[in-house]
Amino acid sequence: MAAVDPENAVTAMDFSGLQVAIVHYWLITWRGGEKVIESLLKLFPDADIYTLFYEPSVCQTHFKNNRVFTSILDHGLLRKHYQKLFPLYPAGIRSLKLRKTYDLILSSESGPAKGIRNPEGTPHLCYIHTPMRYCWGFTQAYLDTMPRWMRWGARWQFNRLRAWDRSTIDNVDRYVANSKNVAERVRRFYGKTAAVCYPPIALELFDGELTANKREYYLSFGAITPYKNIELLIETFNRLDRRLIVVGTGSERNRLERMAKGNIEFKGALPLSAVTEIIRNARALLFPGEEDFGMVPLEVMSQGVPVIAYKKGGALETVIEDRAKPEHSSGMFFDEPTATALLDTLEQFEILEKQFDPGWIRNHARTFGEDHFLRVMSGQIRSLLDHHGS
Repeated sequence: MAAVDPENAVTAMDFSGLQVAIVHYWLITWRGGEKVIESLLKLFPDADIYTLFYEPSVCQTHFKNNRVFTSILDHGLLRKHYQKLFPLYPAGIRSLKLRKTYDLILSSESGPAKGIRNPEGTPHLCYIHTPMRYCWGFTQAYLDTMPRWMRWGARWQFNRLRAWDRSTIDNVDRYVANSKNVAERVRRFYGKTAAVCYPPIALELFDGELTANKREYYLSFGAITPYKNIELLIETFNRLDRRLIVVGTGSERNRLERMAKGNIEFKGALPLSAVTEIIRNARALLFPGEEDFGMVPLEVMSQGVPVIAYKKGGALETVIEDRAKPEHSSGMFFDEPTATALLDTLEQFEILEKQFDPGWIRNHARTFGEDHFLRVMSGQIRSLLDHHGS
Protein backbone atom coordinates (compact mmCIF):
# COMPACT_ATOMS: atom_id res chain seq x y z
CA MET A 1 0.00 0.00 0.00
CA ALA A 2 1.18 3.52 -0.76
CA ALA A 3 2.68 5.47 2.10
CA VAL A 4 0.35 7.59 4.21
CA ASP A 5 1.34 11.14 5.13
CA PRO A 6 2.24 10.87 8.86
CA GLU A 7 0.49 14.17 9.58
CA ASN A 8 -2.73 12.78 8.12
CA ALA A 9 -2.46 9.19 9.31
CA VAL A 10 -5.16 7.80 11.59
CA THR A 11 -4.87 4.48 13.38
CA ALA A 12 -7.27 2.39 15.39
CA MET A 13 -5.31 3.36 18.53
CA ASP A 14 -7.03 6.74 18.40
CA PHE A 15 -10.21 4.97 19.53
CA SER A 16 -8.82 2.02 21.44
CA GLY A 17 -11.21 0.52 23.96
CA LEU A 18 -14.37 1.83 22.33
CA GLN A 19 -17.20 -0.63 21.78
CA VAL A 20 -18.57 0.10 18.31
CA ALA A 21 -21.51 -1.20 16.27
CA ILE A 22 -21.44 -0.70 12.50
CA VAL A 23 -24.83 -0.97 10.79
CA HIS A 24 -24.79 -1.47 7.01
CA TYR A 25 -27.87 -1.87 4.84
CA TRP A 26 -26.80 -5.24 3.35
CA LEU A 27 -23.65 -7.19 2.65
CA ILE A 28 -24.37 -9.08 -0.54
CA THR A 29 -21.90 -7.59 -3.02
CA TRP A 30 -18.56 -5.81 -2.56
CA ARG A 31 -18.96 -2.35 -4.07
CA GLY A 32 -18.49 1.26 -2.96
CA GLY A 33 -20.57 1.10 0.21
CA GLU A 34 -18.77 -2.02 1.38
CA LYS A 35 -15.39 -0.43 0.71
CA VAL A 36 -16.43 2.29 3.18
CA ILE A 37 -17.06 -0.40 5.80
CA GLU A 38 -13.63 -1.88 5.11
CA SER A 39 -12.06 1.53 5.78
CA LEU A 40 -14.07 2.10 8.95
CA LEU A 41 -12.74 -1.20 10.25
CA LYS A 42 -9.24 0.31 10.11
CA LEU A 43 -10.46 2.69 12.80
CA PHE A 44 -12.47 0.03 14.68
CA PRO A 45 -11.03 -3.39 13.77
CA ASP A 46 -13.11 -5.28 16.36
CA ALA A 47 -16.47 -3.60 15.68
CA ASP A 48 -19.63 -5.68 15.61
CA ILE A 49 -21.52 -5.52 12.32
CA TYR A 50 -25.31 -5.49 11.89
CA THR A 51 -26.97 -5.90 8.50
CA LEU A 52 -30.22 -6.99 6.84
CA PHE A 53 -28.63 -9.59 4.56
CA TYR A 54 -25.20 -11.22 4.58
CA GLU A 55 -23.51 -13.31 1.89
CA PRO A 56 -20.46 -14.95 3.54
CA SER A 57 -19.04 -16.24 0.25
CA VAL A 58 -18.56 -12.63 -0.88
CA CYS A 59 -17.86 -10.76 2.34
CA GLN A 60 -16.58 -13.09 5.04
CA THR A 61 -12.88 -12.66 4.20
CA HIS A 62 -13.21 -8.96 5.05
CA PHE A 63 -14.66 -9.62 8.53
CA LYS A 64 -12.28 -12.11 10.12
CA ASN A 65 -12.22 -10.23 13.44
CA ASN A 66 -15.86 -9.23 13.55
CA ARG A 67 -19.16 -10.68 14.65
CA VAL A 68 -21.85 -10.20 12.00
CA PHE A 69 -25.51 -10.13 13.08
CA THR A 70 -28.31 -10.33 10.52
CA SER A 71 -32.04 -9.68 10.41
CA ILE A 72 -34.98 -12.09 10.29
CA LEU A 73 -35.01 -11.57 6.51
CA ASP A 74 -31.60 -13.20 6.02
CA HIS A 75 -32.63 -16.53 4.50
CA GLY A 76 -31.40 -18.05 1.26
CA LEU A 77 -34.40 -17.41 -0.98
CA LEU A 78 -35.08 -13.93 0.42
CA ARG A 79 -31.41 -13.03 0.23
CA LYS A 80 -31.42 -13.86 -3.48
CA HIS A 81 -34.14 -11.23 -4.08
CA TYR A 82 -33.02 -8.70 -1.48
CA GLN A 83 -33.52 -5.62 -3.66
CA LYS A 84 -37.17 -6.47 -4.29
CA LEU A 85 -38.01 -6.81 -0.61
CA PHE A 86 -38.08 -3.09 0.18
CA PRO A 87 -41.54 -3.25 1.84
CA LEU A 88 -40.00 -5.56 4.45
CA TYR A 89 -36.94 -3.46 5.26
CA PRO A 90 -38.52 -1.73 8.30
CA ALA A 91 -39.46 -5.10 9.80
CA GLY A 92 -35.98 -6.37 9.07
CA ILE A 93 -34.23 -3.46 10.75
CA ARG A 94 -36.58 -3.68 13.76
CA SER A 95 -35.52 -7.31 14.19
CA LEU A 96 -31.87 -6.26 14.56
CA LYS A 97 -31.30 -5.92 18.28
CA LEU A 98 -28.03 -4.47 19.54
CA ARG A 99 -26.36 -7.29 21.47
CA LYS A 100 -24.69 -5.13 24.09
CA THR A 101 -24.18 -1.53 25.17
CA TYR A 102 -21.93 0.32 22.74
CA ASP A 103 -19.98 3.56 22.93
CA LEU A 104 -20.76 4.45 19.30
CA ILE A 105 -23.11 3.44 16.51
CA LEU A 106 -21.94 4.01 12.94
CA SER A 107 -24.61 3.47 10.30
CA SER A 108 -23.73 3.21 6.62
CA GLU A 109 -26.90 4.32 4.93
CA SER A 110 -28.60 4.24 1.59
CA GLY A 111 -31.42 2.07 2.86
CA PRO A 112 -32.89 1.51 6.32
CA ALA A 113 -29.70 1.19 8.42
CA LYS A 114 -30.18 4.37 10.45
CA GLY A 115 -33.48 2.97 11.75
CA ILE A 116 -31.85 0.49 14.12
CA ARG A 117 -33.22 0.74 17.64
CA ASN A 118 -30.96 2.48 20.14
CA PRO A 119 -32.54 2.11 23.60
CA GLU A 120 -29.41 3.31 25.43
CA GLY A 121 -29.19 6.57 23.49
CA THR A 122 -25.71 5.70 22.24
CA PRO A 123 -24.11 8.40 20.04
CA HIS A 124 -25.08 7.62 16.45
CA LEU A 125 -23.19 8.90 13.41
CA CYS A 126 -24.67 8.14 10.01
CA TYR A 127 -22.38 8.05 6.98
CA ILE A 128 -24.98 8.55 4.29
CA HIS A 129 -24.46 7.44 0.71
CA THR A 130 -27.89 8.85 -0.15
CA PRO A 131 -31.40 9.06 1.22
CA MET A 132 -33.17 6.01 -0.21
CA ARG A 133 -33.33 6.68 -3.95
CA TYR A 134 -36.59 4.82 -4.50
CA CYS A 135 -38.28 7.02 -1.89
CA TRP A 136 -36.63 10.38 -2.41
CA GLY A 137 -36.29 11.92 -5.85
CA PHE A 138 -36.00 8.83 -8.05
CA THR A 139 -39.27 7.01 -7.36
CA GLN A 140 -40.55 7.33 -10.91
CA ALA A 141 -37.31 6.01 -12.37
CA TYR A 142 -37.72 2.81 -10.36
CA LEU A 143 -41.41 2.51 -11.24
CA ASP A 144 -40.58 2.83 -14.93
CA THR A 145 -38.51 -0.36 -14.76
CA MET A 146 -41.51 -2.37 -13.49
CA PRO A 147 -44.37 -3.99 -15.42
CA ARG A 148 -47.35 -1.65 -15.56
CA TRP A 149 -49.53 -3.93 -13.47
CA MET A 150 -47.06 -3.67 -10.56
CA ARG A 151 -46.67 0.10 -10.49
CA TRP A 152 -49.68 1.14 -8.42
CA GLY A 153 -48.85 -1.29 -5.63
CA ALA A 154 -45.17 -0.43 -5.75
CA ARG A 155 -45.91 3.29 -5.51
CA TRP A 156 -48.06 2.65 -2.46
CA GLN A 157 -45.25 0.62 -0.88
CA PHE A 158 -42.68 3.31 -1.69
CA ASN A 159 -44.90 5.90 0.02
CA ARG A 160 -45.17 3.71 3.11
CA LEU A 161 -41.41 3.20 3.18
CA ARG A 162 -40.83 6.94 2.77
CA ALA A 163 -43.07 7.64 5.77
CA TRP A 164 -41.14 5.10 7.84
CA ASP A 165 -37.81 6.51 6.69
CA ARG A 166 -38.94 9.97 7.71
CA SER A 167 -39.74 8.64 11.19
CA THR A 168 -36.12 7.51 11.67
CA ILE A 169 -34.41 10.79 10.71
CA ASP A 170 -33.93 11.88 14.32
CA ASN A 171 -32.37 8.56 15.33
CA VAL A 172 -29.09 10.08 14.14
CA ASP A 173 -26.98 12.55 16.12
CA ARG A 174 -24.72 13.51 13.22
CA TYR A 175 -24.95 13.01 9.45
CA VAL A 176 -21.83 12.82 7.30
CA ALA A 177 -22.54 12.71 3.55
CA ASN A 178 -20.37 11.10 0.91
CA SER A 179 -20.54 14.22 -1.30
CA LYS A 180 -21.89 17.75 -1.52
CA ASN A 181 -24.56 16.32 -3.80
CA VAL A 182 -25.81 13.98 -1.07
CA ALA A 183 -25.46 16.64 1.64
CA GLU A 184 -27.88 18.74 -0.38
CA ARG A 185 -30.28 15.78 -0.64
CA VAL A 186 -30.06 15.33 3.15
CA ARG A 187 -30.90 19.01 3.62
CA ARG A 188 -33.79 18.88 1.14
CA PHE A 189 -35.40 15.61 2.18
CA TYR A 190 -34.43 15.24 5.84
CA GLY A 191 -34.08 18.87 6.89
CA LYS A 192 -30.66 18.12 8.37
CA THR A 193 -27.18 19.55 7.89
CA ALA A 194 -24.56 17.00 6.87
CA ALA A 195 -20.80 17.36 6.87
CA VAL A 196 -19.05 16.01 3.76
CA CYS A 197 -16.42 13.27 3.68
CA TYR A 198 -15.66 11.76 0.29
CA PRO A 199 -15.44 7.94 0.17
CA PRO A 200 -12.04 6.25 0.39
CA ILE A 201 -10.10 5.46 -2.78
CA ALA A 202 -7.69 2.61 -2.06
CA LEU A 203 -4.11 3.84 -1.80
CA GLU A 204 -2.66 0.75 -3.47
CA LEU A 205 -4.23 1.97 -6.71
CA PHE A 206 -1.54 4.67 -6.76
CA ASP A 207 1.36 2.25 -6.34
CA GLY A 208 3.90 2.02 -9.13
CA GLU A 209 4.42 4.06 -12.25
CA LEU A 210 1.73 4.67 -14.83
CA THR A 211 2.02 2.30 -17.78
CA ALA A 212 1.75 3.15 -21.46
CA ASN A 213 -1.91 3.17 -22.52
CA LYS A 214 -2.71 1.45 -25.84
CA ARG A 215 -6.06 3.30 -26.03
CA GLU A 216 -7.81 0.33 -27.60
CA TYR A 217 -11.44 0.80 -26.46
CA TYR A 218 -13.87 2.72 -24.32
CA LEU A 219 -14.85 1.27 -20.95
CA SER A 220 -17.96 0.87 -18.82
CA PHE A 221 -17.25 -0.48 -15.34
CA GLY A 222 -19.70 -1.15 -12.51
CA ALA A 223 -23.09 -2.61 -11.74
CA ILE A 224 -25.40 -3.08 -14.73
CA THR A 225 -28.63 -1.88 -13.15
CA PRO A 226 -31.32 0.48 -14.47
CA TYR A 227 -30.21 3.71 -12.80
CA LYS A 228 -26.64 3.26 -14.10
CA ASN A 229 -28.10 3.88 -17.60
CA ILE A 230 -25.77 1.48 -19.41
CA GLU A 231 -28.49 1.20 -22.05
CA LEU A 232 -27.46 4.65 -23.27
CA LEU A 233 -23.97 3.31 -23.99
CA ILE A 234 -25.36 0.35 -25.93
CA GLU A 235 -27.59 2.63 -27.98
CA THR A 236 -24.67 4.98 -28.69
CA PHE A 237 -22.06 2.37 -29.59
CA ASN A 238 -24.51 0.48 -31.77
CA ARG A 239 -24.19 3.58 -33.98
CA LEU A 240 -20.37 3.70 -33.84
CA ASP A 241 -17.48 1.60 -35.11
CA ARG A 242 -15.64 2.06 -31.79
CA ARG A 243 -15.02 -0.77 -29.32
CA LEU A 244 -16.77 -0.72 -25.94
CA ILE A 245 -15.92 -3.12 -23.12
CA VAL A 246 -18.52 -3.51 -20.36
CA VAL A 247 -17.16 -4.88 -17.07
CA GLY A 248 -19.64 -5.85 -14.38
CA THR A 249 -22.87 -7.67 -13.86
CA GLY A 250 -26.41 -6.93 -12.76
CA SER A 251 -30.10 -7.25 -13.55
CA GLU A 252 -29.83 -5.51 -16.93
CA ARG A 253 -26.90 -7.47 -18.34
CA ASN A 254 -28.75 -10.16 -20.32
CA ARG A 255 -31.19 -7.71 -21.90
CA LEU A 256 -28.48 -5.25 -22.89
CA GLU A 257 -26.18 -7.96 -24.19
CA ARG A 258 -28.93 -9.08 -26.55
CA MET A 259 -29.24 -5.50 -27.81
CA ALA A 260 -25.52 -4.98 -28.39
CA LYS A 261 -23.71 -5.25 -31.70
CA GLY A 262 -20.39 -7.00 -32.20
CA ASN A 263 -18.23 -4.02 -31.26
CA ILE A 264 -19.56 -4.21 -27.68
CA GLU A 265 -18.10 -6.87 -25.40
CA PHE A 266 -19.53 -7.86 -22.01
CA LYS A 267 -16.86 -9.22 -19.67
CA GLY A 268 -18.97 -9.88 -16.56
CA ALA A 269 -17.42 -9.68 -13.10
CA LEU A 270 -13.62 -9.88 -13.09
CA PRO A 271 -10.88 -10.02 -10.44
CA LEU A 272 -9.24 -6.71 -9.59
CA SER A 273 -6.01 -7.54 -11.43
CA ALA A 274 -7.89 -8.18 -14.68
CA VAL A 275 -10.00 -5.04 -14.28
CA THR A 276 -6.91 -2.93 -13.65
CA GLU A 277 -5.29 -4.22 -16.84
CA ILE A 278 -8.43 -3.37 -18.82
CA ILE A 279 -8.55 0.12 -17.31
CA ARG A 280 -4.92 0.81 -18.20
CA ASN A 281 -5.60 0.35 -21.92
CA ALA A 282 -8.92 2.22 -22.08
CA ARG A 283 -9.33 5.48 -23.96
CA ALA A 284 -11.82 6.70 -21.35
CA LEU A 285 -14.36 5.49 -18.81
CA LEU A 286 -17.97 6.21 -19.80
CA PHE A 287 -20.14 7.12 -16.81
CA PRO A 288 -23.70 7.69 -18.06
CA GLY A 289 -25.79 7.54 -14.87
CA GLU A 290 -26.67 10.16 -12.27
CA GLU A 291 -24.73 8.89 -9.29
CA ASP A 292 -24.86 10.06 -5.69
CA PHE A 293 -21.05 10.14 -5.72
CA GLY A 294 -19.40 7.34 -7.67
CA MET A 295 -16.05 5.84 -6.70
CA VAL A 296 -15.46 4.11 -10.04
CA PRO A 297 -14.43 7.31 -11.91
CA LEU A 298 -11.73 8.01 -9.33
CA GLU A 299 -10.54 4.41 -9.35
CA VAL A 300 -10.15 4.66 -13.12
CA MET A 301 -8.47 8.07 -12.88
CA SER A 302 -5.91 6.51 -10.53
CA GLN A 303 -4.55 4.79 -13.65
CA GLY A 304 -4.36 8.08 -15.56
CA VAL A 305 -7.48 7.38 -17.64
CA PRO A 306 -9.99 10.22 -18.23
CA VAL A 307 -13.74 9.99 -17.65
CA ILE A 308 -16.63 11.01 -19.89
CA ALA A 309 -19.60 11.54 -17.58
CA TYR A 310 -23.20 12.70 -17.56
CA LYS A 311 -23.16 16.21 -16.12
CA LYS A 312 -25.21 15.60 -13.00
CA GLY A 313 -24.79 14.19 -9.51
CA GLY A 314 -21.52 13.20 -7.90
CA ALA A 315 -19.53 13.33 -11.13
CA LEU A 316 -19.59 17.12 -10.85
CA GLU A 317 -17.33 16.75 -7.79
CA THR A 318 -14.80 14.36 -9.30
CA VAL A 319 -14.54 15.13 -13.02
CA ILE A 320 -12.63 18.32 -13.83
CA GLU A 321 -13.39 19.63 -17.33
CA ASP A 322 -11.50 22.43 -19.06
CA ARG A 323 -11.73 21.99 -22.82
CA ALA A 324 -9.36 24.92 -23.31
CA LYS A 325 -6.78 23.15 -21.12
CA PRO A 326 -7.35 19.39 -21.40
CA GLU A 327 -3.94 18.81 -19.84
CA HIS A 328 -5.47 20.16 -16.60
CA SER A 329 -8.66 18.11 -16.90
CA SER A 330 -9.70 14.67 -15.67
CA GLY A 331 -12.43 14.22 -18.26
CA MET A 332 -15.38 15.71 -20.11
CA PHE A 333 -19.14 15.99 -19.64
CA PHE A 334 -22.19 15.47 -21.82
CA ASP A 335 -25.19 17.59 -20.85
CA GLU A 336 -28.15 15.35 -21.66
CA PRO A 337 -28.65 11.58 -21.20
CA THR A 338 -29.08 11.02 -24.93
CA ALA A 339 -27.05 9.26 -27.61
CA THR A 340 -26.81 12.52 -29.56
CA ALA A 341 -25.27 14.39 -26.62
CA LEU A 342 -22.86 11.55 -25.86
CA LEU A 343 -21.82 11.24 -29.51
CA ASP A 344 -21.07 14.97 -29.64
CA THR A 345 -18.86 14.74 -26.56
CA LEU A 346 -17.08 11.64 -27.86
CA GLU A 347 -16.30 13.53 -31.06
CA GLN A 348 -14.82 16.42 -29.08
CA PHE A 349 -12.94 14.05 -26.79
CA GLU A 350 -11.24 12.33 -29.72
CA ILE A 351 -10.03 15.69 -31.00
CA LEU A 352 -8.46 16.50 -27.60
CA GLU A 353 -7.66 12.98 -26.43
CA LYS A 354 -3.87 13.11 -26.73
CA GLN A 355 -3.69 16.33 -24.73
CA PHE A 356 -4.96 14.77 -21.51
CA ASP A 357 -2.15 14.29 -18.99
CA PRO A 358 -2.29 10.88 -17.23
CA GLY A 359 -0.06 12.13 -14.41
CA TRP A 360 -2.31 15.13 -13.75
CA ILE A 361 -5.38 12.87 -13.75
CA ARG A 362 -3.77 10.48 -11.27
CA ASN A 363 -2.69 13.31 -8.95
CA HIS A 364 -6.25 14.64 -8.97
CA ALA A 365 -7.63 11.23 -8.00
CA ARG A 366 -5.04 10.94 -5.23
CA THR A 367 -6.65 13.82 -3.33
CA PHE A 368 -9.56 11.42 -2.65
CA GLY A 369 -7.31 8.75 -1.13
CA GLU A 370 -8.30 6.63 1.85
CA ASP A 371 -6.00 8.56 4.18
CA HIS A 372 -8.14 11.66 3.62
CA PHE A 373 -11.32 9.69 4.41
CA LEU A 374 -9.84 8.31 7.64
CA ARG A 375 -8.64 11.72 8.77
CA VAL A 376 -11.97 13.45 8.17
CA MET A 377 -14.10 10.63 9.60
CA SER A 378 -11.86 10.42 12.64
CA GLY A 379 -12.41 14.12 13.28
CA GLN A 380 -16.18 13.80 12.90
CA ILE A 381 -16.32 10.80 15.23
CA ARG A 382 -14.12 12.44 17.86
CA SER A 383 -16.21 15.61 17.74
CA LEU A 384 -19.43 13.63 18.24
CA LEU A 385 -18.01 11.63 21.14
CA ASP A 386 -16.64 14.75 22.80
CA HIS A 387 -20.05 16.39 22.45
CA HIS A 388 -21.57 13.41 24.26
CA GLY A 389 -18.93 13.51 26.96
CA SER A 390 -17.08 10.30 25.98
